[in-house]
Parts: sequence; structure tokens; C-alpha cells
Amino acid sequence: MSTLQTALSRRTVLRSLSGVLTLGAVSCTEPVPPTTAETTVPRGPATSTPQAERRFGAEWERQSRTFMSWPTKAIWMEDTAAVRGDIAGLARAIGEFQPVVMLARPEDADQAQRACGDDVEVIPIAVNDLWARDTLPVFIEEAGTLKGVDFHFNGWGNKQNPHDSDAAAAAAVLGKYKIPSVDTWLVTEGGSLETDGAGTLLVTESSIVNENRNPGKTRDEIEAELKRVLGVRKVIWFEGVRGQDITDAHIDCLVRFTASGAVLLDRAFPGLAPDHWSRSADQAKEVLSANTDAHGKPFTVVDLPQPDPDKITGTGDDFVSTYLNFYVADKAVFIPKFGDAAADNRAAQIIRDNFPDREIVPVSIDAIASGGGGIHCATHDQPAIA
Repeated sequence: MSTLQTALSRRTVLRSLSGVLTLGAVSCTEPVPPTTAETTVPRGPATSTPQAERRFGAEWERQSRTFMSWPTKAIWMEDTAAVRGDIAGLARAIGEFQPVVMLARPEDADQAQRACGDDVEVIPIAVNDLWARDTLPVFIEEAGTLKGVDFHFNGWGNKQNPHDSDAAAAAAVLGKYKIPSVDTWLVTEGGSLETDGAGTLLVTESSIVNENRNPGKTRDEIEAELKRVLGVRKVIWFEGVRGQDITDAHIDCLVRFTASGAVLLDRAFPGLAPDHWSRSADQAKEVLSANTDAHGKPFTVVDLPQPDPDKITGTGDDFVSTYLNFYVADKAVFIPKFGDAAADNRAAQIIRDNFPDREIVPVSIDAIASGGGGIHCATHDQPAIA
């Protein structure tokens, strides 16, 4: 595995933490001191658009395209070929179902096009790394118009440097596609935000109520701004964990919606000793059991167990082996396969049961997962607005 001296990547930050805790095969979440499960805060007065006119849609709704980003040698060094192979393979798989747009540095664009094939459109927009979920704009619908929110990516709290190109990528995409921008002071990432498309938002507190993103801002202030910007009506907070992974515990490795009122919950491989990650899942289940969605519907929670860490084919202290980091496209759900055949098949069946109208497409992502992320982290959907 590569180690950067002057630039900490998503990978090397996780590696530097391995002396603090043993990561092994982990999910992306972990607890911090308890907070109340959910609060309803009135929308702040500084708004020019009625909340009801904005809507943050669910991932399973109709999409125009999938955005991805081409990994760079500056971050991945000797592992560049392997991770580019994974990204190209994932792009080709998604491209069989819907349009895929790959952002690549101008000097990498030709190589990216050759690797991804004709079904993927490569556009020359500079990026630092592959994590399109976090760096690109979060799309909303406002009065029938598609708009994008630039949440001011700052390298997950300045943990990754350089991140100058990734910080500019959201504005570049909005400009290229002439998509209006929604202003906000809030700093966060797409992987921090999970919605049912019907007014409910799930968030980990550690990933956004944090001095490394939003210094001096309270949870109530941040919740009010999330409601204003995204048009959601109810925010449900989970504890998360601070400083143990580069994202500070994104929601998309802990809890994911599959329908209104229905969620999948990441679980450690059965039989492993409890740790900070499994305790985070326990805390999340308690929060979900004590709450309802924006329409008052109780949550149906289905556990999604991880594979046996002794049977996975991927390696490295940074390796993330959660199945929860899947990507829902128009006609398919793209899920990771980790080499534990029984666990891979079990996960595929659980996800198939929750998305019966879509094809389940397993994809090998060992190089991506070695960098501390997954399929959802590497993709970003643009909704289709009629």
C-alpha cells in the first residue's frame, strides 16, 4: 500500500489510524457520546424559497446519468492501475444500464476513455480522487427544476491534501450542465445524507456537526439549514464516530433506505466480538426503533451482515467490507462481492428482496475497498426531472 508524505489520501489517513484501533473488515461508522435521537427544529428565517417547493429525491427514483471520477496517481501511486481497473469495470457495468459520465483530469482523459469503453462519456474536469459521492453536487428538485447544492467539499475536514480539484468539481459540473446552484454555508458530503425522497433524512452527527466541517455551528443550526436547503421535514440523527475514519462515519455505511419506512442496517459478521462499529449499529437500531419517518411510519429494519473477514479476497487495514455501500441505478443495484461466497450470496438475496424490480449486479471492488470506500462512495446519481 502506498504512503504519501505530503498528501494524505482517504487511504493513508485510515492507515495512520490503525495504530489507534484495529480496523480489519469494518463498516464506516462508530459511536460518540450519546445525543438525543431526533429533534425537530423550525426552519431558519434566512430562506428565499418555501421549503415545500424543494425535494431531495430517493436514489431509486428515475435517473439521467451516473457521475464517477477517475483516480489519480498523486493519490494512489503504485496502486493506481488496480484501482483504475476497478473503477473502469464498475463504470462499464453501470453503463450497460444507463449513461455514465466519468470526470478525469485532462491529462488522464484519453487513458480513462480507453479503459472505460465507448459506453462511458469521459469529460475533462480535474479531480483529485475517485469519491464522486462526496465531491459532486447533491441534486434536488425545486418547482419542477433540477438544482444542485455545492456543499463545499473540504477534504473531509482537511484530512486529505491536496483536495483543491475535488473542492471545485461540484461547481464545475453544475456549470457544464447549466444546472442552477442552491447556496448554503454548510460543509458536508453526499455520503453523509440518506433520504427516502419523502421528507426524511438520516445523518450521523459525527460527520457534519463537527469542528472540522462546520466550526461553531450547533446541531440545531445545521438541522435547520439541512431542512431549508434540501426541503426535508424530519432529520434523524445517529451518533457516528469522530476521527476513526476519514469521513467521520458517513451514513451510507451504516443505514440505507430501500423504500419509505424500510431500511437496511450494516452488521458485523456473525460471531465476531463487539467493537466500536458493531456498537454503532446497535445504537442506530435503538434510534430507528424509537422513531418514525416524516409521515409517522415506523421503520422496518433488516440487518445486512458483512462477510467473514477471514474469507474476503481484499487486503489492507483500510479495507471496508460492508455490503451496505451499494448503488441503486434505474434498473439495477450494484453491490460488492468480497470473496466469501456464502456471505456474498446472502447479501445479494437480501438486497434482491428489497429491490425486487431491479437486477442485482455483483462487482469486484477490492482495490476501491482497500482505500476505505465502496461502490456508493464512487458513484453519484443525477435524477431525471421531467
